[in-house]
Amino acid sequence: VGTLPGGCDSAGRCFCRPEFAGPRCEQCSPGHHSYPHCYACSCDSRGAVDNSCSPAGQCRCHVNFAGHTCNQCALGFYGYPSCTPCQCSREGSLHSTCDQDTGQCSCRPKVTGLRCDSCVPGAYGFPY
Repeated sequence: VGTLPGGCDSAGRCFCRPEFAGPRCEQCSPGHHSYPHCYACSCDSRGAVDNSCSPAGQCRCHVNFAGHTCNQCALGFYGYPSCTPCQCSREGSLHSTCDQDTGQCSCRPKVTGLRCDSCVPGAYGFPY
């Protein structure tokens, strides 16, 4: 599937299409996956370490990115493509993750704010 017309060189190595590699063009070249089809990895230039991927097509993501091609924020980060860390208040938040689009943390009862770091109107004494 991956060989070009023209056979092999004097050492017996086949001439391969760009997306194929190996002596008989029996594997995908770097930046491609899913032999025998050999699709381009298409890793996100901001989120991926490079344009290489696993044989199944999973790109290697920077710590704050996730997804098959690293094109979304990882849990605990928000605001793709910058993927800023969530800064949820330990005392006022239900958990340390936030909305991946807005950065809004999930607040405990009577607590408000993007980071869940203040009392709702009519309540006082944060964090208690």
